[in-house]
Amino acid sequence: MRVVIAGGHGKIARHLIRLLAVRGDEAVGIIRNPDHAADLEADGAEPVVLDLEEAGVVEVARVVTGADAVVFAAGAGPGSGRDRKLTLDRDGAILLADGAVQAGVRRYVMVSSMGAGTGSPDSDDAFEVYSWAKGEADDAVRERDLDVTIVQPGRLTDDESAGRVTVGTDVARGQIPREDVALVLLAVLDREATAGHAFQLVGGGDEIDYALSSLA
Repeated sequence: MRVVIAGGHGKIARHLIRLLAVRGDEAVGIIRNPDHAADLEADGAEPVVLDLEEAGVVEVARVVTGADAVVFAAGAGPGSGRDRKLTLDRDGAILLADGAVQAGVRRYVMVSSMGAGTGSPDSDDAFEVYSWAKGEADDAVRERDLDVTIVQPGRLTDDESAGRVTVGTDVARGQIPREDVALVLLAVLDREATAGHAFQLVGGGDEIDYALSSLA
């Protein structure tokens, strides 16, 4: 399987890249900063330098052509301002979807947020703008002719993987290790039955395979 991951140098993305590489799959990491290329190569990925806030659909389509799936794991980050919540967290996800459509890549996996769809674009609180932007991105990607799975994790931690998660459409707020999010993404990529689903995700509960079986 060949998987193109936007936000390839992010913590979740790098966990996913290493998981893919270990089992012999091909991972392509889209990065903005060329200085991050060596890290991705060490993880086992092919780095591609492309700024999703500056690129057009044709450029993105060129990168994702030949992929079996694309994963949007990019984010402006907690220190960024309101504008980048819109230009990357929202518009970058939509651009990747449009590039996938143009390239004929049907499988799209979105790393969203448990609070997606709340908040306001007019708020002075950057997190509220972020939550709103993620909801807008989720809705827009669903509208494309793609096989989409939207994963909405709770608060992310750098704790070691526990391998147990809770998924659903109305899950109590909680936290989850980034490594477990990556394990869920890998399992989602392997399961065509998860296409068309959006689910919240926190740590604890069931083994990943069993948890995802509830979506089928």
